Amino acid sequence: MTMRAATLPVQRPHDARLLVIDSRGHIEHRPRTALAQLLREGDCVIANDAATMPASLQGIHRRSGAAIEVRLAGRASLDPADVKRFTAVVFGTGDFHTPTEARSAPPELLPGDRLRFGKLGARIVRTLDHPRFVELRFEADAARIWRALAEQGKPVQYAHLQDALALWDVWTPIAAQPVAFEPPSAGFVLDWRTVKELQTRGIGFATLTHAAGLSSTGDAALDARLPLDEPYRIPAATATLIAATRARQGRVVAIGTTVVRALEHAASGDGIVRAGDGVANQRIGSQTKLRVADVIVSGTHEPETSHYALLRAFTDTLTLLGATQELEAHRYRTHEFGDSVWIERRACVVRGMSARPVNPRKRERERCETC
Repeated sequence: MTMRAATLPVQRPHDARLLVIDSRGHIEHRPRTALAQLLREGDCVIANDAATMPASLQGIHRRSGAAIEVRLAGRASLDPADVKRFTAVVFGTGDFHTPTEARSAPPELLPGDRLRFGKLGARIVRTLDHPRFVELRFEADAARIWRALAEQGKPVQYAHLQDALALWDVWTPIAAQPVAFEPPSAGFVLDWRTVKELQTRGIGFATLTHAAGLSSTGDAALDARLPLDEPYRIPAATATLIAATRARQGRVVAIGTTVVRALEHAASGDGIVRAGDGVANQRIGSQTKLRVADVIVSGTHEPETSHYALLRAFTDTLTLLGATQELEAHRYRTHEFGDSVWIERRACVVRGMSARPVNPRKRERERCETC
């Protein structure tokens, strides 16, 4: 038995579910509408407000004349004028109806090769140690590039969805600047009613902007590189809210893996989240000491994915194994329009002492075996 894919692009289905894993590893099932009830006064919720770019482009490899699909995968910053250079994954002929792992290879890609996407041209700057992974440069100014993406690009999608996605399918309710290559889909749990409920319950809410990258390339060697480096921006109001939450010993609840990456990268120096831009280039996993995020709300992920690896920073392998068994037994839906999980950071076990949560006031004085 396996989790079933969510095959309809409905962000907030009425029967969406939430698997809850508390700080001691206890598991329970809730309706996803109960999300706000899991929060306490003094907590804060941080979400990714990145809108999703139409990052899939059908085009022609000029040297060979072959049809290709290019999926934009990364860029250096969030500056809207900085849209000439991207890293990209290139496929041969076909589209999302074919499973990504079964897609045909592109023609041989060489530095200097020219690509054509309707009226928009591009040149391969260099290959990135893989036959379908390249850096490309669009041959136009920023305004023309944005226009061409809007007119010709499509959202990146996969074969579990039969019908082509529209941009409004993949923009969260709080979507702002179009910088994500795939939707920060954990944010589909939110709507303005939920945000209002948080406010009423004395729970802070703020956003950051993080360029969510591709979740799959269809190639095991390339997938092993995921997640790629991803730029982010943390507003001053968000940094201030996090500092105030930590001062009052509230919990920082991250809506999605991208939020965890941004916050933990921003705090990697001295544990303090400061406002500003950065590039999340770290891997988060079982050996990571989390400095900021106390809870993650995420989609359901299969164990071999990079998203699942990040969850190991919050709880232990046996608990995640038990959660996977529960997800499968109860037929939770997976992928971006699927159900969700709430995972609290595992309570520390101080060396030589019984299992119990560490008093927050003593957290800097007592180090557990895994911290």
